[in-house]
Amino acid sequence: MTAQSNSVDVDDLAAQRAAIDNFAALNARTMSFRCGAPRTARLIGDGSRMLFLRSDGPENTSTSLWLSAIDVAGAHEPVELLIADPATLVDSDEQVPAEELARRQRARERATGIVAYSVDTAGKHVVFTIDGQLFAAELPSVGEAFALADEVAQSQDNSDGHCVSAALNVRRVEPAFADGQDGPVSPVLSPQISPDGTRVAYSTGASIVVVLLDEPQASVNAAAMLSVPAGRRETVTVGLAEFAAAEEMHRFAGLWWAPDSRTLLVERADSSREPLWYMANPADPSAEPAVRRYPRALTHNAKVSLLLVRLDEDSPRMLGARRVHWDEQAYEYLARVSWSAGHRPLLLVQNRLQHDDVVLDVQVPPVQTWTHNDSSASADADFDFATIATTAVERHHNDEWLDIIDGVPTRTPDGRLVCALNDMDADTNRLTVNGEPFTPQGWQVRTVLDVSNDNVLAVVQRSPELAADVPAAWSAQAADHDARSYDVVTIGFDGTITPVSLEPGVWSAQRLGNGLVLSGSTMASPAVQMVHTVQSQESTQSNRIADHAAQPGFVPNVRFVQLGERKLHTAIVLPSAASPYADAVQLPVLMKPYAGPGFQEVTLSQRYYWDSQWWADQGYMVVTADGRGTTGRGPRWDRAIYEQMKQVTLDDQIAAVQALPDAVDALADADGAAAAAAADGESGEGGERLPEPDLRHVSMIGWSYGGFISAAAVLEAPEVFISACAGAPPTDWTLYDTHYTERYLGLDPAVYERNSIIADAPNLQGRLMLIHGFADDNVTIANSLRLSQALMEAGKAHTFLPLVGVTHMTNEPDVAQNLLTLQRDFLQRRGNA
Repeated sequence: MTAQSNSVDVDDLAAQRAAIDNFAALNARTMSFRCGAPRTARLIGDGSRMLFLRSDGPENTSTSLWLSAIDVAGAHEPVELLIADPATLVDSDEQVPAEELARRQRARERATGIVAYSVDTAGKHVVFTIDGQLFAAELPSVGEAFALADEVAQSQDNSDGHCVSAALNVRRVEPAFADGQDGPVSPVLSPQISPDGTRVAYSTGASIVVVLLDEPQASVNAAAMLSVPAGRRETVTVGLAEFAAAEEMHRFAGLWWAPDSRTLLVERADSSREPLWYMANPADPSAEPAVRRYPRALTHNAKVSLLLVRLDEDSPRMLGARRVHWDEQAYEYLARVSWSAGHRPLLLVQNRLQHDDVVLDVQVPPVQTWTHNDSSASADADFDFATIATTAVERHHNDEWLDIIDGVPTRTPDGRLVCALNDMDADTNRLTVNGEPFTPQGWQVRTVLDVSNDNVLAVVQRSPELAADVPAAWSAQAADHDARSYDVVTIGFDGTITPVSLEPGVWSAQRLGNGLVLSGSTMASPAVQMVHTVQSQESTQSNRIADHAAQPGFVPNVRFVQLGERKLHTAIVLPSAASPYADAVQLPVLMKPYAGPGFQEVTLSQRYYWDSQWWADQGYMVVTADGRGTTGRGPRWDRAIYEQMKQVTLDDQIAAVQALPDAVDALADADGAAAAAAADGESGEGGERLPEPDLRHVSMIGWSYGGFISAAAVLEAPEVFISACAGAPPTDWTLYDTHYTERYLGLDPAVYERNSIIADAPNLQGRLMLIHGFADDNVTIANSLRLSQALMEAGKAHTFLPLVGVTHMTNEPDVAQNLLTLQRDFLQRRGNA
């Protein structure tokens, strides 16, 4: 794929220049252009309705709950209904519980308002929280949705199909407990509605609370259970995902309903063995430091167990509880829990090094074996419950590590077991059914979205060298369906690939009944695309959900290349036509990678390069290269970093710099050929002269792992990199958490010393800015402080920018805006270093 055309009319240059100048401020105010964009879609019922979240405008961070409804017969135009608006339900001053704020940090959730919801199987009821308060709404059927839309359009002269939440039954749910109820009843955390829509279960952190939705508020409609004794609540939680699960396994749930709506699986986590950490606020010396437990690498994890809870048929009370048994010492990570209709629950548990995992089938006791004699049980220190057995149904091993793939393990409706396989021989991340691989070589499965008896719906990335053939629907853009494109396909159990998304981009999807929702972004458009489709035998009806997000006002000038012998996927962003540097003969180089494992920066989505375009228009050739360890290119590529993360990822950034001149020459030649073809009247794109990269002035910026590799660049390769801005860098890997760090570095302290950059401080020759938030509870500021101290002891001048009250995310608009400009000013003072 080539760049978007960078030629603009003269009249447009001023507007584009203004857009670039305004980018830093607008980017900060709009949460990186996410405000107003639809997200978190969920098909309900038969698929003709869909819930989603969206804020009202491009600078409104408070998200509301919406419903899309489609008339399969086509007699009505599709509508979008506003189900719940936080502004009409609570006071404007948000009071989010600390536990919910912590969950949002783990999920990188920057929005306010309604940020998550739970809906029953039939799509009749939905529950959510605002400011720690529990709300429930009755959802309209398709026919009711159209009637509501017509009613509101007539009464408010509103022809766009939107209605206000007052037209619907949205109510606050206030649990009413029996006298003498023991145990905490608030805050309301991660509420989950039962599949039949009659009950809601939530965690307070120290108790599980079950609420009957159809009981009058004046009567007893709630019960607390599994309450942690007061003396244990600092270290024991029930119903919440522990830190390592939420931060690194992307498992945010801690309780799960059974299909029967009368049984729950509940996580209990005991963090008492984890080291104590103290988070101080130096700007307020009178404030006591926050004390928390953190699973630091090479120390202890939380002890995670699972309870099976049976509820009374006619009340919210607990009938009994059992502890799910597995070898928790050998397999201390609870990675996934799956409980689909018609089957027993499945667990995926991992050992400490993540070399081995086991899929466990939970042997749920028959209903008639439950009695009331366990109803007083609590999640106390002894944790003395009767146990229920599990059966190992599949085991996996990898000498480096095993990946966790969202959506598996699971069972097809007819009972076959679908699991993930890191197939090293085929160099492919595959799926198996009953232990046999069925997804083709070279199709890297990223996420499993749905499983039927015929196929799986999945996000994949193609490795062209292993999977040369593409579906006919992709033939026009075959070369772009590679690791840069997150494609949605169905894969039959015979290996047949059928595209769902057609244009290369970053896509996800969901299907239910006759409904499909496809959402994502591409290089062709700045908008977030979300399309709700319902198909019948007679017709296909679609609703393209409106995107109210701001747009940056410019198209990034991006070129894609593969650099060096490893063919690193690379994006080169050049100054726009409106930039003062548009005609530069030579430009300094700004490397802007993440470079770390498990994540990609070079994708076919325009949104990934807006920030880079701003940097390019400050006078840089901005280069982002995905090296070994980044995702999408198969398990061997991923595992090349094992125990040598720092050196391998840095080597690939150096290789990208060294290969850059030849790549730019090749791009210029291609542009020249295209221009010549256009001049001869042939088809072709207009060319432009490309600037040369000035390899005497190469800098690097990045955040988190990108901050780590930026600091490593100036410390270990001063002959290549003259300056760097390192944001929130994990400089000492013994300060980071277990599940991430030990996956790549193991348990040998010598490996950690080799991958740290603290001892590299005396090597600094160029210029280094360290940036870190004092409130960062993920990559603690101790990382930057330790490096700064080592630099000071070595007599190495450097800049340290501490951010008061800032976590691992910079949510404050002024801080986010000024961070960009301060880094720019720092790098532009480079001189002739």
